Amino acid sequence: MSFKNFKCVPKMIFGRGSFVQLDVVLGQERKEANDFVVFLVDDVHQGKPLADRVPTKAHDLLIYVNVDEEPTTEQVDGFTAQVKAFNTTLPVSVVGLGGGSTMDLAKAVSLMLTNPGSSSEYQGWDLIKNPAVHHIGIPTVSGTGAEASRTAVLCGPVRKLGLNSDYTVFDQIIMDSELIAGVPTDQWFYTGMDCFIHCVESLQGTYLNEFAKAFAEKSMDLCRQVFLDDHAEKDDKLMMASYMGGMSIAYSQVGACHAVSYGLGYVLGYHHGIGNCLAFNVLEEFYPEGVTEFRKMMKIHNITLPKNICKDLPDETIAKMVAVTKSMGPLWDNVYGKGWEEKVTDEMLTKLFRRI
Repeated sequence: MSFKNFKCVPKMIFGRGSFVQLDVVLGQERKEANDFVVFLVDDVHQGKPLADRVPTKAHDLLIYVNVDEEPTTEQVDGFTAQVKAFNTTLPVSVVGLGGGSTMDLAKAVSLMLTNPGSSSEYQGWDLIKNPAVHHIGIPTVSGTGAEASRTAVLCGPVRKLGLNSDYTVFDQIIMDSELIAGVPTDQWFYTGMDCFIHCVESLQGTYLNEFAKAFAEKSMDLCRQVFLDDHAEKDDKLMMASYMGGMSIAYSQVGACHAVSYGLGYVLGYHHGIGNCLAFNVLEEFYPEGVTEFRKMMKIHNITLPKNICKDLPDETIAKMVAVTKSMGPLWDNVYGKGWEEKVTDEMLTKLFRRI
């Protein structure tokens, strides 16, 4: 029997105001006078106070990235080419500052700077051959667990799938809960629900073990304090819930909601957070208690999901979503175990999508 040899983030800083230490952390990577850093920053911060606090040097490369749409392999390849055109040497670090999409882009660029070809060639599990450039993740929205995960989820030419490898894991993360203040309520909720759903899927999956259970149960407890109790320290709690939710699925797996959400995201372009919420809301057959609690959280925070978005779509559009969702083998294995292929039918998935 083989056990997962799981790699986790080796260095992390947590605490309000800890973003100020980024310059010191980067100083440890800058060995020569011409060493440079690449900063990928969500363009929502452009022209805002946080942008002025990014510790860039004159010879660094700062790229504002737009993540209005889900991140793509094309975007990654474009940023990688931009970095290579900027300097003939490799950067000493790639910093991702933003939500899950921005952090995934930073992870992917750090990988593609040292691996040949297009990032679309590495969508899958353990296809990356060469170690990445040193990379740092700094979340400004909490919930995705991207800061903890071994994947960089991208929409490619064929499907939405991550660059899953040990080399994808950040070398350093900085978790400063001050940075998530001011996030619009809808985005805060949708991204936070990604974390809640991670825990539900992990705790009810066939891959569950005590390692994953310990992180998921604590993360779930923190999510309840944030979304049901409106705790005074909810920003700190959500940031830790996100990290622990990411750790939980790292040693287990997500499930039906993420599989359906990938279909929605790839074909209709829904962002991961709201895509998960749309999918989860019709999965009471899979996760009855979790869906009940989710709907209670939606009511408390006055969240209204779009309705009937798939009801009248052409059959061929639904078929595309079904194909993407059905291809998520490890996720369905976590739901049903061996023999999942007999249960995950086109008919079953079509009915689910028509209800969204």
